[in-house]
Amino acid sequence: MRVSKHGRYCCALLVVFLSMTGCSMKLPDPPKPPPRFAAAARLVPPDRMFTLSDGAALPARVWQAQGQPRGILLALHGFNDSRDAWEQPAPFFAGQGITVVAPDQRGFGEAPNRGEWAGSDRMVQDVREEIAILQQENPQIPLYLTGESMGGAILMLLMSGTDAPSVAGTLLLAPAVWNLGLGADIPLDVLATLFPHHWVTGQELPVHVVASDNPAALLRLYFDPLTLRATQLEALRGLVSLMKQAATAAPQMKGQLLCVYGDKDQLVPSKAMAKVWEILPKGTRLDLISGGHHLLLRDKNGKQVMQDMLTWITQPDSFLPSGGDVAASAWQAQNPAKTEGKWFPASWLDGLAR
Repeated sequence: MRVSKHGRYCCALLVVFLSMTGCSMKLPDPPKPPPRFAAAARLVPPDRMFTLSDGAALPARVWQAQGQPRGILLALHGFNDSRDAWEQPAPFFAGQGITVVAPDQRGFGEAPNRGEWAGSDRMVQDVREEIAILQQENPQIPLYLTGESMGGAILMLLMSGTDAPSVAGTLLLAPAVWNLGLGADIPLDVLATLFPHHWVTGQELPVHVVASDNPAALLRLYFDPLTLRATQLEALRGLVSLMKQAATAAPQMKGQLLCVYGDKDQLVPSKAMAKVWEILPKGTRLDLISGGHHLLLRDKNGKQVMQDMLTWITQPDSFLPSGGDVAASAWQAQNPAKTEGKWFPASWLDGLAR
């Protein structure tokens, strides 16, 4: 099999990455914060459980809409994150009459098989069943889907299928989309086959990745007992496969779509996102957030993204308050899909804060 030049480059960097990364057979214990940061380590119990067809129970937090509900937002977190990913933006939506339901995805948070990779098919099926439960409970209330990073990639697979559920709309926040190229995943595939349950932390990487400009949000993410601070090689391989699947599935997505991306995202490369934006279905609303990082809703200007999301839900024909739709058009005109960006598998570390 011939491997492209880019693929050989990716292979080499992946080997370096894995060779520098500490491995162990045990998930590290949550760090204990100093007393002044004790609140960042709080464990918030779930508000409900989703019992699925295979008997698995997925915990979820719920922020009930104030007053008459105008919609329900089923919100999916990113890789190694948890239901707590939505505790900052959820009160805003609840105050605007939109109930937010944020489950732990299988393998993350307090969901079954913590740290293991359930497979994209199972994770998509989980969301499908959660949608059915919510729609049965609330038949008269519009249901919207939103996903951050890995959660967005899962929604892309769900909504690109021939049996995509009927929902009011799908909002993708910096979805994990990245086709690394021919042969780039071979070293990882070999290592994950030989040592599927070895944990890697990525702490030795000689780079500094900024997931958000909000230190308080990163502090909470780091000390949250639900956050995974290490990744099994099998899960890493699963995420790489999911990113490729999501990028490929983009043209087949169904229903009303909004895709939001920050121009300072260091975890999903601009080149990868630009390629996906080129092939998303006609009519997809694109939203480029100036100064936005990967964790868009947890940035200091996260309220700007929330306002865009709310406007798209409640006034779908209106311009976005941030001007992100206009900025997206200008950005696409620069053709970022053809520019060479830095290659770094940072999206694998989505959800990890150092």
